[in-house]
Amino acid sequence: MAEEYILVGIRTIILYGLVLLIFRLMGKREVGELSLLDLIVFMMIGEVAVFAIEDPYVNMFKAVFPMLLLMSLQVLLSWFSLRNKSFRDLVDGKPSVLIRNGQLMKDEMRRNRYNIDDLMQQLREKEIFNLHDVEFAILEPSGILTVLRRGRREGELSLPLVMDGIIQRDHLSKIHRDEQWLRAELKKEGYDQLDKIFFCSFEDGRWYVSTGE
Repeated sequence: MAEEYILVGIRTIILYGLVLLIFRLMGKREVGELSLLDLIVFMMIGEVAVFAIEDPYVNMFKAVFPMLLLMSLQVLLSWFSLRNKSFRDLVDGKPSVLIRNGQLMKDEMRRNRYNIDDLMQQLREKEIFNLHDVEFAILEPSGILTVLRRGRREGELSLPLVMDGIIQRDHLSKIHRDEQWLRAELKKEGYDQLDKIFFCSFEDGRWYVSTGE
């Protein structure tokens, strides 16, 4: 019996160190910012580790192999997601504007299965108790609500207009602009090839453009 406890203890320490190493190799992200893909992989790795600890006589390689396989899969998919906006949107989802110019966006709330109680709770957590005080409220892919108060600052809502060389037409429509305007303005800034732009946004009459170099 004592030998079994010692074996369980040793396996627990080894698997703890392995899981910690795997999570470090998979990158640093806050718990609230985990994507659906991250969450699924983390849960599966945790489950595999628990099974390996509960059965001290299972072959250690059989326990470690699926954990390493899941880590490799996650790193590969993260690399692909970093370079492919469409895949990233499919896996992580897109931000949704729930309040625009002080008006509730009912269709967006229904699409995200997000009710008034959820919205008011998150607003109260940000010390906002009246919907009239909200200019924009954006539900991020992580589930966090980003809020812009009325009268807090001037200018347009800052949204990515170009990401990974791809024009974000839905974001352009939200600020009442079009692709022709975007191309003309960026040309004035010295950017003729939009596919070379890693990230671009426009806020308070100022451009932020990064080519990622």
